[in-house]
Amino acid sequence: MILVTGATGNIGRALVRELSASGAGPTGGLTRDTARAGFPEGVEAVEGDLARADSLEPVLRGVRSLFLVSRVGEDAGIIRTARQAGVEHVVLVSSITVRTHPHLGPARENADVERLLRDSGMAWTVLRPTQFASNALWWAETIRERGTVRAPYADTGLPTVHPADIASVARAALTGPGHHGRTYELTGPERITARQQAAAIAEVLGREVPFAEAGRQEAHRRMAAFMGGEAADAVLDLMGGDVNDELLAVRDTVARITGARARTFRQWAAENAADFR
Repeated sequence: MILVTGATGNIGRALVRELSASGAGPTGGLTRDTARAGFPEGVEAVEGDLARADSLEPVLRGVRSLFLVSRVGEDAGIIRTARQAGVEHVVLVSSITVRTHPHLGPARENADVERLLRDSGMAWTVLRPTQFASNALWWAETIRERGTVRAPYADTGLPTVHPADIASVARAALTGPGHHGRTYELTGPERITARQQAAAIAEVLGREVPFAEAGRQEAHRRMAAFMGGEAADAVLDLMGGDVNDELLAVRDTVARITGARARTFRQWAAENAADFR
């Protein structure tokens, strides 16, 4: 069986759909609420909690390949339990910051999880995506209420990645040959600024979305309220406060691995327009 953890999240839900459509064989989606999972036909809803790694041992018996998002649960325990249960291959979603900003706290944590997996004795594939297109959902309530979107570093363009493209690469790594021991940096097909993202959302909604640039101090105060000060500083550096050529690079990894061009931010906005209405 292939087991997808975080199967109701932005990447996981897209991945279980792809695995089901591709006929990948027995597939399970790990969720804390199987009654509300809503997985495609043929995907088994498997109950489990990543925060309690010791509870996953019976869940992981019979699992051949595991999809895991870093820093969502008890990573060291999950990796240890997976190895003990006989899992052969783990596809891990880490972060491009391990390469671009290794000095940041979250990047060091991701690097630690990567190291645990490489040292586990299981086969591994590491995915390092850049900023998610779905981060724009932070603006959803403001846009629904027809308020002004305020974002820092409004004109810094980043190669934002569609979560479904991460899922597509994960599906290839889970089901195809040649991906063991590989690390893939994943981006979208072009750089796009926060101002351009707001304009793309306005276009798919067919109405104006007011936008104004926020200063770093204002943005930090707002973000620290739900993610803490250190994490807010790290995110703001990655949004524009401390960018570098590695972070800004547009990479062709999605197209090389999947054979399809990476999806644009506008495509993501069109697919998720209901969240902003």
